[in-house]
Amino acid sequence: MDSRPLIVRDVRFREHRARGLHPERPERLDAIDRGLEALAPRLRELAPRPATDEELLRVHARSHLEDLRGLDGSYAEIDADTYAAPRSHEVARLAAGGSVELALRVARGEARRAFALVRPPGHHAEVAQAMGFCLFNNAAVAARALQQEAGLERIAIVDWDVHHGQGTQHQFEAERDTLFVSLHQFPLYPGTGALLERGSDAGLGSTVNVPLPAGCGDPEYLAVLERVVVPILGAFRPEMILVSAGFDAHERDPLAGMRVTSAGFRAMALELRAAADALCEGRLLLLLEGGYDLDALGESVAAVSGVLAEPEAPREAPRGPAWREWDRGGNAARLAEAFREAHAGHWPSLQGGPAA
Repeated sequence: MDSRPLIVRDVRFREHRARGLHPERPERLDAIDRGLEALAPRLRELAPRPATDEELLRVHARSHLEDLRGLDGSYAEIDADTYAAPRSHEVARLAAGGSVELALRVARGEARRAFALVRPPGHHAEVAQAMGFCLFNNAAVAARALQQEAGLERIAIVDWDVHHGQGTQHQFEAERDTLFVSLHQFPLYPGTGALLERGSDAGLGSTVNVPLPAGCGDPEYLAVLERVVVPILGAFRPEMILVSAGFDAHERDPLAGMRVTSAGFRAMALELRAAADALCEGRLLLLLEGGYDLDALGESVAAVSGVLAEPEAPREAPRGPAWREWDRGGNAARLAEAFREAHAGHWPSLQGGPAA
């Protein structure tokens, strides 16, 4: 197997463009392309293809497909945040279809790791409603394809976008075999993702929300990943891990109030790659969500893609300055312990004292 990760990117994703200024703009992909220039020989590119109606209808109502198709050739304001341009329906189908194709190729063993560098993003899109810059829910459509076409039963979705991915949560919250874990600033748009949102019916406990206060950075995110998220993944034993990879928790992002650095995103990717290597034969798919400071976005995507491109991942993430506060028992340690205790009732792997 070629060890290089697969990526999807395409000039057509730039055709989704608002008439005026908007943070979710084509220039985001230009910044990512600049960031990936040096990595290009270590990546394999895959051209996207449009998602079919069948693939989209596993997640979305037929009325939603018809509503978006009806906007072809025109500009529209779907809500205060979300727009459609003349080719947005076509582009959104490419984003969802490209995500599905990457997911299936990873599941078939054609690559161990992949990154869908697509837009528009997806994790806010509901069954019958586009919202939050999102038209189709790319992560949910990919996960359903894995279940229904690749025969995978246990899918984990980790969402580290700064905004809660309520569309993805609502899609899977009543299901036992799809784990949804979200690290997000709270309170913040869309207002969901409280700690007590833990799923329902057979899926009670399979929704894991980690609502972080504004001002959290590398120490808090990494502490929560190692002390809460990774142990839950270990207990869940997924057959594949999907990541809704937004980069708007970056310290320079204009739409939120977090302090994650590009090096922090690299360390987060290392943690999840190590989890995938240990639990599901390395099967890991990242899907681009938010991130609106162009330089920060390009740097962060390059840092994370570098982790995916390494033939062999380090056994441990490098514990540099981001870990020192946790080692001293600071805010990061307290937050991780609070979330560990909050979720331990559904996840016995979290019970017991802090790791030595």
